[in-house]
Amino acid sequence: MRRDFEEPVRPRSEQVVGREDLLGRAREQLSRGGSLLLHGPPGIGKSTVLRAMAAEYAESARTVLRCSATESESHLPFLALVDLLGLVADEVADTLPAPQQAALEAALTGRAESSLHQDGLALRLAVLSVLRALAARGPVLLVADDLQWLDAPSAELLGFAARRLGGMPVRMIGAVRTGTEPKEQEHDPYLRAFPPETLPLRLTPLSRPHVSDLLVSRGYTGLGRSTLRDIHHTSGGNPLFALELARALAESPTPHRPGEPLPVPTSLRALVLSRLELLSADARRTLLVASAGARPTQALLLAAGRGNAESEIALAASLGLAAAHDPDPSGPDGQEGAVRFAHPLVSAALYAQATPQERRAAHAALSTAASDPIERARHLALATSGTDERVAARLSEAAALARDRGAPSVAAQLGLLAARHTPPDGGPGADERRLRSAEDALTSGEIDLAREVARDVLDRATDAAVRVRAWMVVIDSAGQAMADVESVFPRALADAGEDPRLLALVRYQLAWRALLVEGEMAKGREEAAHAARLAATAGDRSTELLALSFQAQMETMMGHPDAPATLERALAEPQDLRVACDHNGAGATRFRWQLMSDQLTEARTTITRLLGEVRRRGMVESEVHFLRGLAETELRSGHCARALDLGHESLRLARDTGIGEAAGNMFTSLAEAAGGDVHRALVLAGDAVRRAEDDGDLIYLSRALGALGHARLVAGDAAGTVKSLRRAWELEQGLGIFDPARGRWHGDLAEALVLIGEPGEAQEVITATREHAVRLRRASVLAVLDRAEALVKAAGGQHEAAVRQLVSAQDRLAHLGYGLEEARAALALARLRAEESGRGSYDEAARLFRRCRAVPWLRQLDTVSAAGPAPVAPASAAPESVLPHLDRLASTERQVAGLVLEGATNREIAARLFISVKTVEATLTRVYRKLGIRSRVDIVRLAARQQRGQ
Repeated sequence: MRRDFEEPVRPRSEQVVGREDLLGRAREQLSRGGSLLLHGPPGIGKSTVLRAMAAEYAESARTVLRCSATESESHLPFLALVDLLGLVADEVADTLPAPQQAALEAALTGRAESSLHQDGLALRLAVLSVLRALAARGPVLLVADDLQWLDAPSAELLGFAARRLGGMPVRMIGAVRTGTEPKEQEHDPYLRAFPPETLPLRLTPLSRPHVSDLLVSRGYTGLGRSTLRDIHHTSGGNPLFALELARALAESPTPHRPGEPLPVPTSLRALVLSRLELLSADARRTLLVASAGARPTQALLLAAGRGNAESEIALAASLGLAAAHDPDPSGPDGQEGAVRFAHPLVSAALYAQATPQERRAAHAALSTAASDPIERARHLALATSGTDERVAARLSEAAALARDRGAPSVAAQLGLLAARHTPPDGGPGADERRLRSAEDALTSGEIDLAREVARDVLDRATDAAVRVRAWMVVIDSAGQAMADVESVFPRALADAGEDPRLLALVRYQLAWRALLVEGEMAKGREEAAHAARLAATAGDRSTELLALSFQAQMETMMGHPDAPATLERALAEPQDLRVACDHNGAGATRFRWQLMSDQLTEARTTITRLLGEVRRRGMVESEVHFLRGLAETELRSGHCARALDLGHESLRLARDTGIGEAAGNMFTSLAEAAGGDVHRALVLAGDAVRRAEDDGDLIYLSRALGALGHARLVAGDAAGTVKSLRRAWELEQGLGIFDPARGRWHGDLAEALVLIGEPGEAQEVITATREHAVRLRRASVLAVLDRAEALVKAAGGQHEAAVRQLVSAQDRLAHLGYGLEEARAALALARLRAEESGRGSYDEAARLFRRCRAVPWLRQLDTVSAAGPAPVAPASAAPESVLPHLDRLASTERQVAGLVLEGATNREIAARLFISVKTVEATLTRVYRKLGIRSRVDIVRLAARQQRGQ
């Protein structure tokens, strides 16, 4: 596959995962010459961040002083001082007065009695003098880890010196252990050893995606998403705990089964279990019952026979095993508030430490005490060993109840337990229960679990209907990467035989295969129509509705005249309520039709209703799709900030579940280019292109190329825009996609072609696209094409005609509710008038962009205004495109100059390029000198002159 994007190389630490915001604040503080104090609970990653920051800033320091205290040596006076100054004090000792030399030597060597009481001021001044003398030779970086074990005399001496080093180039980076629960000013005592205005930064738990990234970076690959979810929950987002849990899983002789507790290694159990020895046996049993419960409360513990629960939990809280009790009348099992462990690891360690008999006893007690029927069934299963149809039936009923409540993930776990307890000669077979569990897992977004269970069913099952349904789960779990399951289709067809109901299921998936793998939209339409007919014959209304919805989608993208009629058939009664709100159902197809037909208000109403329904049902994959759909609707309406928030929400969910991340990147790129950050838009779009290529997904590849082309246009790279969008044009022509409202990139391609001096080709694109837009009545597309055609006319000297066309385009876009496109027309009009008259106002464009909260476009407008009336590139001018002849600049200088053209402040440039603000200032000074200019505005003016070829 071709690659059409290369992410810019940006320096970063390979050690640190999930700390981008914290690292940005730390760099900003250190770039100002300030100091840092990192704090947080054990294992949270303080030392990792400390080492990364020290390595990053050590190169700019002449002297680096380090110490790392330990608990066993914390009673030894001056030990930290020896670590810090022992190797460098001799360099400047001759500059110290004799009393200071003697006091310092005694402290560092231990050859004479020395204490702060005996040596007093002399020793304090000696440390201060050494640091001042070292700083006089060049910047000093002092790095101190595990400050909680720092010996008291060294801490006092450091504090005395730090308070008196004002104006000297001395920076300190330290790390100290504080509690698991954030407490107000808990780190304050340690700040006394640091200079005034030191920035304290607390390290917080990692998110689930960041824990996943951390484990992959350490070689723990292939973990299922349900397992990753359990690791994140049990570790509480603590990196060290997560790594230890992953290591225990890797070393376990048996694979981890979904729904089972994680193996907790001895290294982690030791952190909490030693405190259990201070509890009575009854209190330990009470805590075990609490650890076995899903939502333990004191009322639940009392109902489970733990009569002294209140006092026992209070004692556990005093030992740091449980959180302090906080009564909550809204608790799920009565008036008593929830029982919380101090950390999820405490609960996991307690449960892992118990014997199988103790665990079963705890679950048996909870199976009668819990008020929720789902919880009672789960505890009954965990209290029962072996097979038991009565227990299996209870679990199946509980799974159905969880499904109705919109908790398919819970239903999947209960279904697996039901299958495990199903006797070989029972009623409903274990395979049927496993398969239903796999389908629930698919609904809840647990793709890996669904695939694993379906494969397990295929290894056992002989019934054709069960096997075909299992094949459907395997295919659905492949997502957009349908090429990865090519071998499945012949086997699924063989299992389906001549059964029309089973054949309809397979033919429906073959329709998707024709679209995603072969890029044959017409073939996909035919397969969907075939599947709909087979399903109707078999009386399978659900499959018939899905197939009709797919057929309607294909006909819409193809611009086929039958599309409205097919959509009406898909919307006709009777309806399957679950299919109606599925992301491949008729409701989603109607939304797409409304959005493409410029019915923005109706589209918003439809997608909002669908989103609420799938959230109620726990349909995670559909939620991912509908969040993107709502984001796209808001983007079309010019609500850029709202679109950006929704795009990021959808992308977080996609990354968390592994569902549709490529599409999430694509839509979020469009939102970033409209209301966020152009660089992020480029990275996201480039990643979407790569993923679509790797998956062999030609349909999303064309959309990803459209997003990449748009991001490049906003970034000022007209040539790159043309490269991406020409490829999208060729791809969609081959796929048979003729409705320009699908991707809406055609106007961008025409605009970019004008900018690179190809107005003739631009007009060809406009004319060809307009033909389809007129036939399909795509009013907003026609208005955007008119905006682009006005630029073609202006390039040919037809200024008056261009102005009239732009005014008309802006008015029509405003009437249709396309706020951002209206603002872009206003900007084009202001530029054209400025070019024609030598003066012009951008006030109207600025007002419209501000209304949309279109940050990148507002930055671009600032650049245009600063450059004066001359026409410039339509964006913030990446250095490679706007400064092509400034070869006197080094790479970093060109990057900094390009960001200046975006309107970025020095602080923003520093954060984007991972350098200090001082480095930015020094780089700009070199840029000014090399180019013979004096200010940032001169860079903009020089870029504008080069655009005009002067």
